[in-house]
Amino acid sequence: MKLDLLWTVLGMLAVTYSVRVSFLGFGQRLRFPAWLQRSLHYVPAAVLAALVAPMTLAPQGALDVSLSNAYLPGVLATGLAAWWTRHTLGAIVCGFVVYAGWRWLG
Repeated sequence: MKLDLLWTVLGMLAVTYSVRVSFLGFGQRLRFPAWLQRSLHYVPAAVLAALVAPMTLAPQGALDVSLSNAYLPGVLATGLAAWWTRHTLGAIVCGFVVYAGWRWLG
């Protein structure tokens, strides 16, 4: 059992290390097409949305779009503040304030 775990960890280490080293070694010679370079700018936002959406829409493991779900107004306020001000920290603070107020008042 322990040997299987060791081999699994070593395999994950080898794969992760080889992927990272490949970009360091071939990064100067590797050229992506323009459409792919433009698309890669959206990856951080897509990953963030994939992490936040399940927590926001299903905080207890089931879909909850009711007024008692304080995550919804917090996320909506964060998105609106980010869009309106283009200031990341201000948007996060705004979202926390709305979320905390919703939880406290509700």
